[in-house]
Amino acid sequence: MFSDKKKNTSETTKLPNYIGVNTKIKGDINSKEDFRIDGHFEGNLTTTGKIVLGEKGILDGNIKCGNAEILGKVSGDLVVDNLLSLKATAKVDGNVVIGKLAIEPGAFFNATCQMKNAQPVKNASSKTK
Repeated sequence: MFSDKKKNTSETTKLPNYIGVNTKIKGDINSKEDFRIDGHFEGNLTTTGKIVLGEKGILDGNIKCGNAEILGKVSGDLVVDNLLSLKATAKVDGNVVIGKLAIEPGAFFNATCQMKNAQPVKNASSKTK
């Protein structure tokens, strides 16, 4: 009649952490969850999840994450383990280390960029005859 079974709370839907418009946060964040930033974040953000920086979002600092989708403005270093996607409204100024990169026309990308695990391209002119 009565059950001692409890609901499994790990089955709940995970929502990303959110920094809203008109919000400014200073400091460092370490997390394993996703983030969406539509406000202004100043500091270092480290997560194994995905970061989405909204069109009005501003991030002044360093990012280390699994994936990132940038629509707003980033000033700092980005280390993205997998895919960095820059939308047409994105503005990135800094150093970037990525697994993969996708840039839409119109995005501002003023950065030095290095691909993780990239093999140097052999110079065709150095072949011996």
